[in-house]
Amino acid sequence: MSEENKKNQVRTVSTSAEHGKLGVSQLILVAILLAAGFILNMTLGNALAITGIKPQFLIAAYCLGILLICPSVSQGVLIGLLAAVVCQLTTSIPGLNFLTEAAGALVMALFVVSPLAHKKALPFVGAFCSTLVSGLLFAFLGTLIMGAALPTVLVKLPLVFGTAIFNAIVVQALIIPLRKVVGR
Repeated sequence: MSEENKKNQVRTVSTSAEHGKLGVSQLILVAILLAAGFILNMTLGNALAITGIKPQFLIAAYCLGILLICPSVSQGVLIGLLAAVVCQLTTSIPGLNFLTEAAGALVMALFVVSPLAHKKALPFVGAFCSTLVSGLLFAFLGTLIMGAALPTVLVKLPLVFGTAIFNAIVVQALIIPLRKVVGR
């Protein structure tokens, strides 16, 4: 190819989601989702907390990100760790989210690479399980870290389950329009 042809050739960048690929466009998508999740946690999440259920939009955001880009399991955990970094701005127990969000994201990433990956209910079930794992770990370990009696975890269970159901509904409702927007 001549130098003139090389200069005039249009450069293209593929943004298709290939399983296990985490490129710039996928990272930007995750960053946008995490930013939206953080803003929703600080606004709508705090407003809804008066109902007894405080939605965790950051968990919903990383679940959506994992569903949309289909990363490898280790990359899914990395997405959870990125969410944990964002959580540090508002968490009641600094550092704990690195474990809880990595575990929640691991659950979603395992669902995405499982034989269930193409089931219509995967977003609901995956987000429910991811939120449940993250929330139960936070409730249990947070109780230990704060020095409270273990039976106080039982008081937190309805909140964890309610949050898991709420997040599952949010993720199931948003996955179809988001797939259309990002072309996946």
